[in-house]
Amino acid sequence: MFQKLTIHDVDVSDKRVLVRADYNVPIKDGEIQDDYRITQSLPTLRSLLSRGAKVIVCSHLGRPDGRAKPEFSLFPVAKRLDELLEGTTVSFVDEAVGSKSDAAVEKLQPGELLLLENVRFYPGEEANDDEFAAQLSHGADVFVQDGFGVVHRAHASTDAVTRHVHVSAAGELLEREVSTITRVMEAPERPLMAIVGGAKISDKIEVLERFIDIADIVAVGGAMANTFLLAEGHDVAKSLVEHDDVPLARRIMEKARETAKVRPFVFFLPQDGVVANKVDKNVQTRIVDWSAHVISSIENYPKRPPREASVMQEDEMILDIGPFSAAFVAGSIQLSKTVIWNGTMGVAETESLLGSVGPFAHGTDVIVQAMLGEFGNKPFTVVGGGDTVSYIEGQKLGQAFGHVSTGGGASLELMSGRPLPGVTALTDKEGVQ
Repeated sequence: MFQKLTIHDVDVSDKRVLVRADYNVPIKDGEIQDDYRITQSLPTLRSLLSRGAKVIVCSHLGRPDGRAKPEFSLFPVAKRLDELLEGTTVSFVDEAVGSKSDAAVEKLQPGELLLLENVRFYPGEEANDDEFAAQLSHGADVFVQDGFGVVHRAHASTDAVTRHVHVSAAGELLEREVSTITRVMEAPERPLMAIVGGAKISDKIEVLERFIDIADIVAVGGAMANTFLLAEGHDVAKSLVEHDDVPLARRIMEKARETAKVRPFVFFLPQDGVVANKVDKNVQTRIVDWSAHVISSIENYPKRPPREASVMQEDEMILDIGPFSAAFVAGSIQLSKTVIWNGTMGVAETESLLGSVGPFAHGTDVIVQAMLGEFGNKPFTVVGGGDTVSYIEGQKLGQAFGHVSTGGGASLELMSGRPLPGVTALTDKEGVQ
């Protein structure tokens, strides 16, 4: 059960409500490329506006390093909110604190929304500065945290600001994110499967170790798998590898082996891969079958596979899991009731010459099909990680999954069992009479 106050526990009628949203969205030439995080904030905003709140919204965008930079302005977000919140007066002010923003807040009427400029235009934001937080609060009666993607940071708009309002509550998005992720980590329907990709093991060491503790199967893909393969003694040629993470990989695999001795548990590394000599949509690819030898045996039947079918050339790199590995992961999904997925299986962002699936995204596409129930079983799915979410949103599949998280780092921290400063700072349910 969620232990913090939510917007439904608080009277907001005619109250000044400051909402921390996460509108860190991709913008190119002033146009928003993906509005997923904006649309996910709408239920909270609509609830507050319909109940007569005067809504002030703050957010960050990018990393402007404490200085105002036009390319990081939230003005395009204000335009999109105006389109999405039809019938609501949406205004924008080109500062987060100061006389102009103070005046704009004073003019705000019940049922209207004001979006402040990027809070990271001010050094006080990332410094968690109390004076900046006091100004940012704009005399609000209620603070609402709904930016799940930033609650793992103790910044002025996630932490210090709560000391300058009477009540701090969670928005609908934040409550749903925390409750869903906590439930699948603490009381999942089993079997529980975790699929982990990405580049650096060190970025996901804690969540990998926790998955070994709680999951029934852990499957690793993406560039991270290359480091595991190297640690196991495989030649990965020019593949992206984090050499400093090799000791971590050995430690994780040793923990996995020990876990498998005491209970049914599988830690799966790719047995084959799609390789090429460069990352390019026009490049010729081939399958290297370094462990399973299933695909190469089929391709060369009735002859024995040649040596090069299981050996990478010096100038080659692994860019996706191979068809045997993808089939194994998809088969494991068929046996699972809960699947947590963080990180694509290959260089999924490379565009395709033909069709919607890129040359290094076939492994990712197969496991997506499995999670969506195209092979029979459809488990409850939780998806996190920026590249993973971007991929499924690019395929227009976001609504097909059980839960698609808006926070990469925050979801990893929560899965790891770490406290989230932006949630800890909110008012406890039992703390208000």
